[in-house]
Amino acid sequence: MRRVSACRAACLVAVSLAGFAGSALSAAAPPSVDAGGAATAQVAGTDSGKMEKQLQRLPWQQFRSVIEAVPKMKADVDAYGPLGWQYVQKNYATYGWKKNIDRLDDSQKKRLAELIQNAKRAR
Repeated sequence: MRRVSACRAACLVAVSLAGFAGSALSAAAPPSVDAGGAATAQVAGTDSGKMEKQLQRLPWQQFRSVIEAVPKMKADVDAYGPLGWQYVQKNYATYGWKKNIDRLDDSQKKRLAELIQNAKRAR
């Protein structure tokens, strides 16, 4: 019985994480355009798709350190407790982080880009 409950809990966390990211994206407003016509989704060389791929290529320990250093991303995972971190550890290399990165404000995106670069150099 406990095994079934643990399996159900893990499945619920996985479905919830996927649903949370999707609902957050649909609730978010489209990126605004400034006077120059550049979307604010790209901050001084920080492309969320590129950052997603760089993040996915990091080893687990470096990945987790980067996520924990960005409060909004850490909160997204922490919301699901230890099972959330277990799910992320198993799926971080293929999970679509772009949605979470897009929800960050400009300063957080810049900080994330710096953390990823530092982690890549430390490898």
